[in-house]
Amino acid sequence: MRTITKQALIPALTVISLLASGCSSGSGAGTGTGTGESVEPGAGATAAQAAEGHDAADVTAGKGGSGGQRLAVSAAPSSSGPAGAAAVARPSGDGRPQYKSAVRVASYDRRSGRAVVVSPAQPLPSPSPSGSASTAPSPTPSASAPAKNSAVAVGDVIASAPAPGAPSGVLAKVTAVRGTTAKGTEVNTAPATLDALLGKGKADGKVPVDPAAVSVEPLVKGVKVSWAKNGERRFGPHGASLPLGSLRLDVGASVATAEDAPASAAASVAGFVQLSPKVEFAYDGSRAHATPSPAPANHTAPGGAFIGLSGDWSSQWRFKGQAAASTASGKPMRVPFAKLHADPVIQVGPVPVVVNLDLTCYLAVEADGRVSVDIKQDLKGDFRVGGSYSWAGGWKPVSESGMHSTPVQAAVTASGQAKATLGTEASVGLYGAVGVSADLAPYLRGEASAAAIGSSDGKGSVTADWKAFGGLDLSGSLQAQLTIFGTPLFQKRIPLGTLHREWKLASGRFSSATSQPPAG
Repeated sequence: MRTITKQALIPALTVISLLASGCSSGSGAGTGTGTGESVEPGAGATAAQAAEGHDAADVTAGKGGSGGQRLAVSAAPSSSGPAGAAAVARPSGDGRPQYKSAVRVASYDRRSGRAVVVSPAQPLPSPSPSGSASTAPSPTPSASAPAKNSAVAVGDVIASAPAPGAPSGVLAKVTAVRGTTAKGTEVNTAPATLDALLGKGKADGKVPVDPAAVSVEPLVKGVKVSWAKNGERRFGPHGASLPLGSLRLDVGASVATAEDAPASAAASVAGFVQLSPKVEFAYDGSRAHATPSPAPANHTAPGGAFIGLSGDWSSQWRFKGQAAASTASGKPMRVPFAKLHADPVIQVGPVPVVVNLDLTCYLAVEADGRVSVDIKQDLKGDFRVGGSYSWAGGWKPVSESGMHSTPVQAAVTASGQAKATLGTEASVGLYGAVGVSADLAPYLRGEASAAAIGSSDGKGSVTADWKAFGGLDLSGSLQAQLTIFGTPLFQKRIPLGTLHREWKLASGRFSSATSQPPAG
């Protein structure tokens, strides 16, 4: 158990990036080449298409638009091959991209946009007589024709799984082909959007995040990690009891106790958070519309899109003691206790879409040091956050949660208030650009008010009413980077709005007799 002080409010947050590598790419729009975790179709697209008046059954069945071809959505298959597997397509005027044979991004420099692309069938120049790679300068960039034996051409759009120099994947358009070297085809690139690759296709589905692929960095002592992966792989002290696909973090920490509190009133927070996260993705390019200026006149936006995070939530935790916790500004004392990161790759037809997921689990305590609490509850349910786009309505936030609580025990004594939160901050992005951020914050709260009554005979009593509550706050925002779908730019963040729910766990009254010295 570690005591949380004000000095512990700003721990160093270091992300250990997990490079999710390997995915297959195929030819022909609308053909999913990957197999992997189970997929739940329809949920993401339902949100995106509802704004356009499409019924969920029509979306799942592929109706509601003309010219759209269904693209399968699945977890990208694991591969023992090199990282950087990619799909390459040449956009066409009719909204049906022409896909090329599989290539691989051997390296990428995000700052300059320069990349080296390798095709399995590409004959490369022979090495120098010394056996080392040629150090001759790269050929002058070509503005139109590709270099001889080039793996790609100017105008091609590349979508790549995490690759050297690009742990969050690559989504870029080739602007110049510099030539071929012993390492592959060197190209200059510029940022691209997904509609250039997905065209008039339609896709929707939920893909579970493999808990074994999530890196966890404990930020305080005593954090325990466990997970259970589909396929019977398990890890950690609680692995045997976890549902498949779940990730669990157990934490216990001491909280600053009121100075005059007895030893028996030492304050602490302890419990666990258990998640089964899923990435939701939807795209509907079957209804193309010209976008307003300043976009090019021939640019089209998809009819609908959705990106978000959903899943099951379970937590059980206990807040007890006579806590005295607040910052100098009067805000709750907040301490992150674990940082999680993953770059799951989902296969949308032949296109590998890299989703960047960051989670920060934290404790927050706000208490006046006067009230002593002992509150424990089980909390279970689900949540869903994300951004939903329709051509008619633009981007709109999605914020949903269905939680139910079971009080295990609750008691409050003395007079005052105390509140403890065991929450998770999440951000979801594509190819390194954050699109959705959310804060899911379940809490426990206790309060008591006392009244003293006296009489002329020296007798009196103190009566106090107390209550214990559970609650949930869900907040966040959409980021402009969601335009990576090819939708018009919005100028500022769009708040998700705050979802606030609170329920009573228990209540009661206690009283004690007092004696006063006689008057006179």
